[in-house]
Amino acid sequence: MSRKKPPQITNAEQAVKTDLPDDDEFIEGEDAADESSAGLAPISLRLDDDAIGQRLDKVLSGLIPDFSRSRIQQWIEDGHVTVNGAPAKIKMIMLGDEQVEVAPQPAPQDHAYGPEPMALEILHEDKSIIVLNKPAGLVVHPAAGNWTGTLLNGLLHHCPALAKVPRAGIVHRLDKETSGLMVVAKTLAAQTDLVRQLQRRSMKRQYLALVWGLPHLSGTVNAPMARHPRDRIKMAVSQSMTAKPAVTHYRRLATGEIDRKPVSLVHCRLETGRTHQIRVHLQSLGFSLVGDSLYGKPHLVPVFPRQALLAARLGLVHPTSGKFRQWAAPLPEDIVALLTRAGIDPALAVVPEMSEEPDPVTGDTDDEDDEY
Repeated sequence: MSRKKPPQITNAEQAVKTDLPDDDEFIEGEDAADESSAGLAPISLRLDDDAIGQRLDKVLSGLIPDFSRSRIQQWIEDGHVTVNGAPAKIKMIMLGDEQVEVAPQPAPQDHAYGPEPMALEILHEDKSIIVLNKPAGLVVHPAAGNWTGTLLNGLLHHCPALAKVPRAGIVHRLDKETSGLMVVAKTLAAQTDLVRQLQRRSMKRQYLALVWGLPHLSGTVNAPMARHPRDRIKMAVSQSMTAKPAVTHYRRLATGEIDRKPVSLVHCRLETGRTHQIRVHLQSLGFSLVGDSLYGKPHLVPVFPRQALLAARLGLVHPTSGKFRQWAAPLPEDIVALLTRAGIDPALAVVPEMSEEPDPVTGDTDDEDDEY
């Protein structure tokens, strides 16, 4: 029997691709290259002698290479593949000459860039920009594990015109569990201007954090950072060739106690914006953030359900008026409760107003956000 050609997948719906630098959301496994559901028409295959002795999932991954093996396995488990009319199993060994029917299913990311109703706390909006206060628990941009329900989806519902702007106008990001201020561009011209401000450090971002321990009254951490050598979810202080300059200035505002352990309220100002920069730099000094499950000590994590970090103040040159503007975020209720528990007056959790002068540039100017 002659070998049949692999079925041709047509009418691909190319998933929207983004180019936010140094993305800290990971696509794991084989699905990293499987970004779209190319052609959802049923696929009918007649196996030949080349399939004899092979597992069904391996045979199918060779015959329909447009889809990853892990995704094909999921279709089999979900009952979307039959062999000679009967439901298939992943580890079935083929005898050759079987009739296989595959019903391709949409990938979650195929619908990732659609508008979704969402309550947004907008502090300022005009024809060029939106300044909003992102709550903890909200992912900024669709990625593996979070294809819907992201800030991007909510922005597209709030302002449909953002569909014409790359990344729906997003120019910088915050980690899912970090709350606070972000700016979104409503036009391509405004986005270009804001990205350039990030590059030359004229956009300013200041943070409040509650950490374990008693750091010095003030200081500067000038320590390059790179991906952790053994855990790619983490970042780390590093002297490797891939490390990028990272500079964090900090000032202790107040001290208190939680469960008889000292804590400190710290104000942070960044010169650079590396992934997890504040969390890594403070942890490198021995002062991990309260509630930080990634960088903190495991036995202390249950004290607070997220890292105690707030993007408290944002300053930028308005891309249309050319005037320097700044906004401050209100303290979230959970942070207020945490400070009160620690015996720290929430009124002390303030950051100073910022000047228009740009911060000194250190190293290259990639546009990775402070906490993502």
